[in-house]
Amino acid sequence: MALPTGQSETVVILDFGSQYAQLIARRVRENGVYSVLARPDVSAEEIRGLNPRGLIFTGGPASVYEAGAPRCRMDVFDLGVPILGICYGMQVSCQLLGADVKSAPSREYGRTSLTITRPEGLLKNVPAETTVWMSHGDQVRNLNDDFIPLAATPTCPIAAVRHRDRPVFGVQFHPEVTHTPHGNEIFVNFLYDICGCRGLWKMGSFVESVVAEVRARVKADERVICGLSGGVDSSVVAAMLHKAIGERLACIFVDNGLLRMNEVELVKSTFHGHFGMNLTVADAADQFLDRLRGVTDPQEKRRIIGHTFIDVFKAHAKKIPNAHFLAQGTLYPDVIESGKSLAGQAANIKLHHNVGGLPAELGFELIEPLRDLFKDEVRQAGELLGLPETLVWRHPFPGPGLAVRCLGEVTRDRLELLRKADNILLEEIYANNLYRKTAQTFAVLLPVKSVGVMGDGRTYDNVVAVRSVDTSDFMTADWSRIPYDVLASISNRIINEVKGVNRVVYDISSKPPATIEWE
Repeated sequence: MALPTGQSETVVILDFGSQYAQLIARRVRENGVYSVLARPDVSAEEIRGLNPRGLIFTGGPASVYEAGAPRCRMDVFDLGVPILGICYGMQVSCQLLGADVKSAPSREYGRTSLTITRPEGLLKNVPAETTVWMSHGDQVRNLNDDFIPLAATPTCPIAAVRHRDRPVFGVQFHPEVTHTPHGNEIFVNFLYDICGCRGLWKMGSFVESVVAEVRARVKADERVICGLSGGVDSSVVAAMLHKAIGERLACIFVDNGLLRMNEVELVKSTFHGHFGMNLTVADAADQFLDRLRGVTDPQEKRRIIGHTFIDVFKAHAKKIPNAHFLAQGTLYPDVIESGKSLAGQAANIKLHHNVGGLPAELGFELIEPLRDLFKDEVRQAGELLGLPETLVWRHPFPGPGLAVRCLGEVTRDRLELLRKADNILLEEIYANNLYRKTAQTFAVLLPVKSVGVMGDGRTYDNVVAVRSVDTSDFMTADWSRIPYDVLASISNRIINEVKGVNRVVYDISSKPPATIEWE
């Protein structure tokens, strides 16, 4: 795996199946150190090739004493680089180096009080009595003389350790989650004091290095095609490539008729008007909506939209002379999911991804300037490149667009009703300074009707659901506690201003068990 240009500080994170693996990687990067995820059995030789400053072992759902439980290779400990084990990562480190791990007398889950007995090294500057987040059923029960205990909880006498001779450290709790208020101090201690990092991972230098790479790769007579979606990922890709090669970048924006209100105008004004980019808008709404006629199954909607997108994109791409490259907004989580990284192969890959999963027969070479970044880092890059705040901090929008928020059949009339309701919702969220405080907010048109009374007359009209969630990683999410008076204003406006709606409901489901989108 190649590291980003100019990257000289790297921490490799061995993922033992933790739901927080990507969160750990982000915490490391937030502290100015580049991080990559790797499978737990990665060889010492592969790790050595990355010249890491340190290793982190994640948590995981298994028990280390069970047959087939994931383990790292023993020669990883001989690399001489500092190791921090978290939860399962601490247990597997201690077990492999001679300690005993057994089932705990009682499972420890949630917030608990931690008492630090040795406030040094890894736990420097952390209060002697603090709160941490636990999630484990096993414990390190018996330490050999090679380990020194550092902290304890009321039910876990060995909650943090260090090895006497090796640079190996472990914590039974999860410093990466916000429920551990001093977790970041632990990462800072590990990265800077123990690993000797200096914080060289800077977004400004990353952007400049990518721009230089693209200039060197794309010859003077070659052009790059970028499929714009109106979202932050493709927008940052376009801005980055335009900085690198200027008018040799050709952007294609497909209007599939499934976009939010004023989406086409926003893209035109930003990329053609403000940046002066070469932009082609493909008006294909009729083609998409004709193929979606009568379709209600969500997966079938996605399949039709993906295939139609490819057809439309290919037709317009062929009109661009000397196009040798296709730019995509692939992010690091996408790379992990696809199995094209040290983290290995994931079980599921998104059906509709980036520019529709364009097939290899197009004959383009891929340029993926964001493939080393997480979403929050993409937003940082967007700000540095001068993209407007309204684009950089725009809430996520699904690839199939409003088709998966228009439950049931997708028609022009139903889409127009949904657009108006969604626009009113966002106007109120903006007006009440809630847009940046929520992670994703949108309206959903339900495939049911309800009885109502309007103007002393009976109505039988549509139902709109409002969905708003708070999340930092989109892997888990909780419903937003929007003030009642704001919800009342949203409901009143939608019912009064959108003809055909007589009921508004608020979705108070968390993820899991519900998903953020309804389809």
